[in-house]
Amino acid sequence: MSRRTTDALRALAAEGHALAVDAQSCVSWAVATFGHRLAVSSSMSNGALAHFVAQSLPSVDVLFLDTGYHFPETIATRDDVAARLPVTVVDVRPRQTVAQQDQAYGRDAYSRDPWLCCRLRKVLPLDDALMPYEAWASGIRRGETPQRANAQYVEFDGTRGLVKINPFVEWSERDLAAYIVANDIPVNPLEYQGYPSIGCAPCTSKVAAGEDSRSGRWRGLGKDECGINI
Repeated sequence: MSRRTTDALRALAAEGHALAVDAQSCVSWAVATFGHRLAVSSSMSNGALAHFVAQSLPSVDVLFLDTGYHFPETIATRDDVAARLPVTVVDVRPRQTVAQQDQAYGRDAYSRDPWLCCRLRKVLPLDDALMPYEAWASGIRRGETPQRANAQYVEFDGTRGLVKINPFVEWSERDLAAYIVANDIPVNPLEYQGYPSIGCAPCTSKVAAGEDSRSGRWRGLGKDECGINI
């Protein structure tokens, strides 16, 4: 089955934007419209979004960007999500191994040009992985960063020509935590060890009391997004 045209998907995004008023209506519309042409992206900070979508779409594909730089706890959480939730976890790997990237761009590109490293190890691999789909779901919330403040339940992802859904966009930290507890969702143990936002190990540090939850990402590098959601 071929993917619908860009114009058709743009029109569907407008339809979804008009109909989605909360997390459940957002997902219900997306599942009814796209079925298994909908995928979920997950950083494996927790399995909340994967679980939420799977209640309406069992065995939904959950795309995990296996960058080669993850904490062991993140890989363990991925395995836990795959074992305990009714989803299909798909490991998405970059076009180059870490060694190949080091040879092409120099060692530790993340410390010299983090935007390049994120593009090579996250953005481009996700672009490739989303090619078979018509829509994808992200767990972003408006309160996380200034760039996400205007995010909507349903949007058109013009960069990829897909429909993007953000079921948790209006949820608070408390809402997310309550859902996790109520449904016994797998959580990356680093979240309880001072890492409220978890990315690649070299670019993620602990957050001190009173700091913004994403202040430990790319600390000191003037960056708070990897580029996937902007």
